[in-house]
This record gives sequence, C-alpha cells and structure tokens, in this order.
Amino acid sequence: MELRAGRVGLRPLAASDARAWQEVRRRNADWLRPWEATVPPGDTSAPRSFRALVRDLRRQARDNRALPFAVTVENVFAGQVTVTNIVGGSARWAQVGYWVDRRYAGQNVIPTAVALVVDYCLLELKLHRIEVAIRPENVASLRVVEKLGLTEVGYAKGYLHIDGDWRDHRLFAITTEEAAGGLLRRFKGSLPD
Repeated sequence: MELRAGRVGLRPLAASDARAWQEVRRRNADWLRPWEATVPPGDTSAPRSFRALVRDLRRQARDNRALPFAVTVENVFAGQVTVTNIVGGSARWAQVGYWVDRRYAGQNVIPTAVALVVDYCLLELKLHRIEVAIRPENVASLRVVEKLGLTEVGYAKGYLHIDGDWRDHRLFAITTEEAAGGLLRRFKGSLPD
C-alpha cells in the first residue's frame, strides 16, 4: 500500500532501499545519533543489518503488528516512518516512530508523513489511538507533534534505549475522536497559503 500527499509519499520499506537507506543514514549519522534507538548491552535479538531489519519488520507486518514505511520526497528516499506495537481488541492502538534526512527537515515532510500514517491507522485500520514517544531534548520532533496537535499524555522515565543509554520520553497521543475528519486535512488547513 502507498500513501501520498503532494510531494511526500509513503511506501513499504523494501530490501531494495538498502543503498539509499545506508547513504542517508551515513550522511546524517551525527544528526540522528542522539535520537536513535540502540541495542542494550547483551541483547542479541535486534537485527544487525538493513536487510535483517527489513525482514524483521516485514514479518511483523504480516502478523499485523507493524507497518514499516519508506518516506519519499518527489520519489527520492528521505527517511522512515514505522508503526509498531499494533494492538487490536479492546485497546486498538499503536505507536509511531520516524526519522528524516536532514536536508528535508523543516519542510513539513515528517508532519505530512505522520499525518498520512495516523489517518490510515485511525480511519482505515480502525485503531482508536496512536502514540508518539519523544526525548524531551528533541526540539525538531517535538515540533512535529505540536504542528499535528497531538496531546501530551505523560512522561516515561527510562522509556527507550537511545544513543547508548535508557532515556526518558515525553508521550503524545491522538485518538479517533481528536482526529475527526482526518489529521492530514487538519494539518494542511493550518498551513499558510
């Protein structure tokens, strides 16, 4: 499945993205490092290569537990948005994480991509709540949830292993009721002409 809004596109992350993914990550290593998930010492369960990551995410997608997307700008690989921990039943929620090539930062690429994903999850998959966890120091990522109007719902001490240590995160969420009419439509309506 592919999603698109103007020049921003989302498509399934694929093994064929390896070269572009690695080049963007290499070029942006210093910029992404403070926000990137890392593997705690002694954990051998995490994928060790891009191809292994794609295989793992695709397996989770087949099990309806994840949606890994490549973000494109005018069909050029620009980052990643991944829906994880998809839960059905009485919870009907998921988490969204994202990163973007620095050259596209500040151009509404990630807010647009996240809005597309949230709308898909809430309107098509009929999930009820989407959550985003952000390190308190990550000003750029905090700006994304601010632009999209997500509500801060909590603070989690030692929430994720990031940049070599367990890091606190601010938690934001949006529900179906809060995104009535679509988050993308609301976001695009808030932009200056």
